[in-house]
Amino acid sequence: MESTRLALSSSLSARNNQPFVQPVQPQSQLLKTDPEPHPVKVALLGVGRWGTHWLRNLLAHPQAELMAVVDPAEERLHSLARQHSWSQSLLLTPDWATALQLSGLEAVVVATPAATHYSLIRAALERGLHVLAEKPLTLRVAESQELCQLAAQQQRQLVIDHTYLFHPAVQRGKAVMQQGSLGDLRYGYATRTHLGPVRHDVDALWDLAIHDIAIFNHWLAATPVTVQAQGSVWLQQNHRDSDLFQQGLSDLVWVKLTYASGFQAVIHLCWANPDKQRRLCLVGSQGTLIFDELAAQPLTLWHGRLEPINQQFVPLDQCQRVLDLENLEPLQRVCTHFLDCARHNRPSDVSPGSLGAELVKILTALSQSLNQGGQPVLI
Repeated sequence: MESTRLALSSSLSARNNQPFVQPVQPQSQLLKTDPEPHPVKVALLGVGRWGTHWLRNLLAHPQAELMAVVDPAEERLHSLARQHSWSQSLLLTPDWATALQLSGLEAVVVATPAATHYSLIRAALERGLHVLAEKPLTLRVAESQELCQLAAQQQRQLVIDHTYLFHPAVQRGKAVMQQGSLGDLRYGYATRTHLGPVRHDVDALWDLAIHDIAIFNHWLAATPVTVQAQGSVWLQQNHRDSDLFQQGLSDLVWVKLTYASGFQAVIHLCWANPDKQRRLCLVGSQGTLIFDELAAQPLTLWHGRLEPINQQFVPLDQCQRVLDLENLEPLQRVCTHFLDCARHNRPSDVSPGSLGAELVKILTALSQSLNQGGQPVLI
């Protein structure tokens, strides 16, 4: 195994010494105006479906120096080597332990299945590295909390890739909420459906719900106090976990979140529905804020209220307002944010490890409710 790894690393890194991505302008010019001393040296663990997006962003970012790409599938690494030109200094290897030992390495991005997160993040933090981890942080509350404590002890930053918190629509929506444009908040609802991809390590709840829960919590500046979940399993009934997935991996899940204020939100999740939707709404007494990711105008504010007139409730002041958004890729924002946190050893004010641990706690409670047939669970 060791000889295979070394042969692969040598053959891949020696293909040529041309950079994989050419910046719009030479990196040297960008660095002349950058007051920071040097790019952050990063290793990427995992180049699957989401990891490839991280690969693209890290290679193109002037504040990042990618030192290693790790994936257990050697053929995937060979495929990357055939498709692109790489710098000789870049290590391609299936062995994550070797990558973490690289001299000068400062940070890692963990884009691997959730079940592997705990061991990889712990090893990186113990090496004194800053870590950005794909959501969810782990599959266990105790493990998530332990990693947060370890990051604090090591004085290193643990940031979680809750990408939607960096989406221009979500950030603009937060400003709308702070302005009180909706009046008295009444309820929320969200739908996240598509025909795949179907995960084999977690169910639709753990794969999909975390996005909408994170947005609701961010917009409301609160976390739910009670949760409920009901679901259906069609495709993977034999995949069972003693704690989380007692009935198999749910393909359809209905989630209900209740906040201390009495506000409630319902979320519809399914990865076996060809009607692709990515829509989240907050309803108030004066209007509704709608984030429809697939729409030409993703964020809209619908004004309108009901006024009692002659023993009837009459709709008044109805109009639609399209909210302009910055044209920036959310993952690029995550990348810049993490590199800034790592460079200055500064805690994330958007998506720290503690927020990731809180979301794992909520998902765990939802799984408990799901296993109990939809019984309410206090958080």
